[in-house]
Amino acid sequence: VQLQASGGGLVQAGDSLRVSCEASGRTFSNYVMGWFRQAPGKEREFVTSINWNGAVTNYAASVKGRFTISRDNAKKTVYLQMNSLKPEDTAVYYCAAGWVITTDPNGMYYWGDGTLVTVSS
Repeated sequence: VQLQASGGGLVQAGDSLRVSCEASGRTFSNYVMGWFRQAPGKEREFVTSINWNGAVTNYAASVKGRFTISRDNAKKTVYLQMNSLKPEDTAVYYCAAGWVITTDPNGMYYWGDGTLVTVSS
């Protein structure tokens, strides 16, 4: 499966932004989908994940209550709605596909190109 993230940009603290990740291939609905992020000089970290039908989600403590992951299997797209953004949310956001719910980037099999989100104070 190939993944393409989009929707990043420059926003102010407190703003909202939605990023999307569109997949190609016929088996999108089989995959667990996740969002990870990498800030300059830091390691890639888990943000959130969602199981194949959206019934199970998992969030990093730093984004819980502010970010929401969702998916539309008919559109082969996973979304990340980000509210109450903070400067520390600034990072390149990557979507990824895998077989199990995990917070470990090494547990995901397919990665898209990232989309940059910059939050100014």
